[in-house]
Amino acid sequence: MKTIKMFKLLSVLVLSVPMLGHATTFQIKNGSKLYNAQLDVAECEKDECSGRAKILLYKKGRQQVFQILTSENLNFYLDKQQQPSVNVIQLYNEQSPLIFEDFNFDGQQDLAIRNGNESSYGGPSYDVYVFNKTRQKFVISDELTALVTENLGMFQTDAKRKRLMTFAKSGCCFHVTSEYAVIPNKGLKLVYEVTEDAMGGEQVKVTTKTYNLSTNKWQTTVKKYPIDDYYQ
Repeated sequence: MKTIKMFKLLSVLVLSVPMLGHATTFQIKNGSKLYNAQLDVAECEKDECSGRAKILLYKKGRQQVFQILTSENLNFYLDKQQQPSVNVIQLYNEQSPLIFEDFNFDGQQDLAIRNGNESSYGGPSYDVYVFNKTRQKFVISDELTALVTENLGMFQTDAKRKRLMTFAKSGCCFHVTSEYAVIPNKGLKLVYEVTEDAMGGEQVKVTTKTYNLSTNKWQTTVKKYPIDDYYQ
């Protein structure tokens, strides 16, 4: 598979102060151009934080709380400076507690909040919120949240092509890369899928499916490669 890109790690200003019990507060100033965020998480031990959490969002330059969201298990790791990352998505590696991004390509910044490890193979799971212009608040997207849970952690976005990309697998030798289009007022549509099947051990069978939104038809190609040549 191609190397999975890492979302740009934005600078994070974090202030840790003790709260009642074992709770810890983190102030995140530079994860978004529009919002500051305060994370109140139940427990931090060494370099890992977890448990029920409250996320307070503030519009830049304002002191009043814009919206409060929660997570039953805001699980994340701290770096050497005891700070959480933000906006990082790495397959099999770091995935931040907060991800600010326009997930449905409507020009509004959305937010994904880490909520445990309930995705495929025990990977990171997220509650995905989209910004509703009419209600002027973040609202949960069940469809985007399920897209995370059913795959290997948080999906990635391609804003230029307006695609969401997911990754899945079965065991060591069967991998699937999928792309979804966001259809206004209809939701997600699978439009591209590449399956790499090396279960036989000698060859890799690569099946590529492409959906044409204009003709509403799939085009499928199948190719086989010697396994040593394909994974060199």
